[in-house]
Amino acid sequence: MFNIVLLEPRIPGNVGTIGRLAFAMDCTLHLIKPYGFGEITEKEVRRAGLDYWFELDVREYENIEDFWSKNPFSNRHFFATTKTEQVYFDAKYEVGDFLYFGREDAGLPEDLLAKNEKGCVTIPMTNEARSLNIANSVSVIAYEALRQNFDSFK
Repeated sequence: MFNIVLLEPRIPGNVGTIGRLAFAMDCTLHLIKPYGFGEITEKEVRRAGLDYWFELDVREYENIEDFWSKNPFSNRHFFATTKTEQVYFDAKYEVGDFLYFGREDAGLPEDLLAKNEKGCVTIPMTNEARSLNIANSVSVIAYEALRQNFDSFK
């Protein structure tokens, strides 16, 4: 369906929660190292209630260059960030798109965002909150992509 890309995730529980979402939506989960927690183990992801981790289409990469060598960069890559004015629901998603999310403590690197400013999307907030939890952000944007393409799956 879609490709969920986590760049250098820090918290295994978030990865487990996002993995559960990816499984439920039939998405591929791409995990780009280095992680902030060592290696992914069944124990770490089980804490998020994901007892079917090994049924998930999950792919790991040593770094962003390794990821792009296998998934060439294009205009179908969308970057979740607080550093843009384009709201996620104004973007036009297609099946197969790549949805990127950055580290919980730092977001996506600015040089990565500058590669495709048109692909940057934000989740609006009505107060001065710094950001949402990454698992919530993935859910919001992935389900908008599904909503826009839902008729393709009926």
